[in-house]
Amino acid sequence: MTTGLPHAGAFHGRRKGHRLRDRQAALMADVLPRLRPPPAGAVAPRTLFRRPIGEVWLEIGFGGGEHLVAQMGRHRDVGFIGCEPFVNGVAKLLANGEADLDRLIIHDGDATELLPRLPAASIDRAFILYPDPWPKRRQRKRRLVSPATLALLARVLKPGATLRFATDIDDYAAWTLARAAASPDFDWPAASATDWTRAWPDWPGTRYEAKAFREGRVPSYLTFVRTG
Repeated sequence: MTTGLPHAGAFHGRRKGHRLRDRQAALMADVLPRLRPPPAGAVAPRTLFRRPIGEVWLEIGFGGGEHLVAQMGRHRDVGFIGCEPFVNGVAKLLANGEADLDRLIIHDGDATELLPRLPAASIDRAFILYPDPWPKRRQRKRRLVSPATLALLARVLKPGATLRFATDIDDYAAWTLARAAASPDFDWPAASATDWTRAWPDWPGTRYEAKAFREGRVPSYLTFVRTG
């Protein structure tokens, strides 16, 4: 089946940064394998969580995991699937003592590899927060938000589920709005012209957002609703 997506690895840059600390390396070796979904075939998230959960939320590109862990603390009946190919980010999340590993599944690769394997209408909320903007014109085909990715997300999101997107790059906000508007599967329920400038009520902030403010960039916060 042709998805219309770039090849695996196209959406992110380097896979690893500085050398992991000994504890981080041990967590990657000992804990991460227990949190990964099966390497092939269909993935049934509710059978993988290690205690009963209500909703299932998905974060694509969780960075160091600060947003994911904060949401875990606020929503204790929710199970989380986190996708992040950057090794150091995964290690940072595993080392966060506030993460409830019983409610966590980690896919340490491209989200677009996992999405086709999830059941249809199985996700209650999804997040794409500060993805790599790939700012040069020749790079834009590598942006995560695309008609193909939105179609993959639409399949796994329940009707009425929300997709939250944040960026500090104006061009990427406009890019995302244009593609969501062209999708038959998503609505943008903005009620005023300033909706996109206000963070969500349960938004904990991230280090990327803090960097944007320091450098004088104004983030955009977009919410899309799965139609149907």
